[in-house]
Amino acid sequence: MKKTFTLNHEKIKYPRMVDAAKHEVKKYLKRERNKTLPIDADYWAFDCKFGNTAEDAQVVHVAEISNSISEIEKQGLESFYVEIIARAAQRQVQDSDDEV
Repeated sequence: MKKTFTLNHEKIKYPRMVDAAKHEVKKYLKRERNKTLPIDADYWAFDCKFGNTAEDAQVVHVAEISNSISEIEKQGLESFYVEIIARAAQRQVQDSDDEV
């Protein structure tokens, strides 16, 4: 998903547009997580970018997207850019060096 959300509409109020954008992002994440994983993968990882425009987008963690949208709402900006790319990933096994 690479999308610029505009938060101004002639009939829909600003807070509802923000809620709709959050809902669309959550819906996309849920849809991607429900896809069948490849055999060699354990989970879906997401590479995310967030910013006012596509050129200004910074790398963020997937859990920070909702908070970033809330910050945009507090600033009163009329648009923002979100990029979420799903990729299959495998958990890293940690070696425990517990010697007695």
